[in-house]
Amino acid sequence: MKLKLSTLCFVLFALSIVNAQEVKTPKFGKGLFNLVGQDSTWTMKIGTRMQFLGASTWQEGAANETSYLVRRARLKFDGFALTPRLKYKIELGLSNRDISGASEYTSNAPRYILDAVMKWNFYKNFELWFGQTKLPGNRERVVSSANMQQVDRSLVNSYFNIDRDFCIQLRHYHKLGSNFVVKEILSIAQGEGRNITSGNLGGYQYTGRIELLPFGKFAGKGDYKGSDLNREEKPKFALGVSYDFNHNAVKNRSNQGSYMVTDDGLYETNISTLFIDAMFKYQGFSLMAEYADRDAEDPIAKDAEGNETGAVVQIGSGLNLQGGYLFKNNWEVSGRYTTVELDKNITGKEPENQYTLGLSKYISGHALKVQTDISYLDVAGSNGQLMYRLQFDIHF
Repeated sequence: MKLKLSTLCFVLFALSIVNAQEVKTPKFGKGLFNLVGQDSTWTMKIGTRMQFLGASTWQEGAANETSYLVRRARLKFDGFALTPRLKYKIELGLSNRDISGASEYTSNAPRYILDAVMKWNFYKNFELWFGQTKLPGNRERVVSSANMQQVDRSLVNSYFNIDRDFCIQLRHYHKLGSNFVVKEILSIAQGEGRNITSGNLGGYQYTGRIELLPFGKFAGKGDYKGSDLNREEKPKFALGVSYDFNHNAVKNRSNQGSYMVTDDGLYETNISTLFIDAMFKYQGFSLMAEYADRDAEDPIAKDAEGNETGAVVQIGSGLNLQGGYLFKNNWEVSGRYTTVELDKNITGKEPENQYTLGLSKYISGHALKVQTDISYLDVAGSNGQLMYRLQFDIHF
């Protein structure tokens, strides 16, 4: 509650100084307003966004479920300080889904902070990021929830993503010839996820990523946005590979999932995750593919005496294929196939296959849209599950 009041006070303070600053009103979907210091040594763009979701699931032999919720409600602040080469971003999550996940390692408090990061372009095409932000893992996770092609991300992302952490990232890009773009990212993170307050619990997390864009950059950073809203005039393609190594990880999905608790503390093991992904866009057609694989040095948690605790690392692999076509009236039809196969001998889980058909209407791009989809989940040895979702997005 105190943080909610603090957030409200911060927004009201920003509004109170508008008259003393140069205010630039952005277009719809580009922020509520821009603040610019009188000496132009700083800027702040303030934005907000909301997602309203209704969902129903049906499964033979199980109770049908229906839910309506504010899926996401967020405040975002970004700009530069002293020089455009030193940028910052703060994003706060206010919905229950945004702030869930409290534990003794987050002081049993809601996790309001999503991003709090500085970005320093210190030399040519080199940029240093430091703070809490998304790690350079799978493409689908890095794509903002504001810019998704379907109602939500795939099962591959749910099982394998490495999300956010407190980290230092070194980013660089260069060109080979006139169009071929190569991007590199190196990251060192704490390794336990976001908003940890009790210090480093295991070892550190190391992530490297390389991206190849042989036909040049996408319009409007479209390689990290769902749908081809820019209707690329020429084919654009991006291929990315990430490798993540979490030394002495204490959670069962690298820096995500549940803590592996023992009688004498936390179980630690080395966990590695490989991501291979691609994005293609051309004249309204888009295709995204993603493969993930997780392994661990010793995936079965044990106590000091060598007894199994029951906790295990969620090792295995998954594949997601997703594509869509955007018509000229800004209606889009999309489809997705996802398969996840965890190591049954370790996790006890059966393979999962999910098929999704989506329909979206972009009223004002991703800033104002209505999306709906229907999915069929097939899990070996159980009855299939049917899920229908309807979501409304608005971003300022």
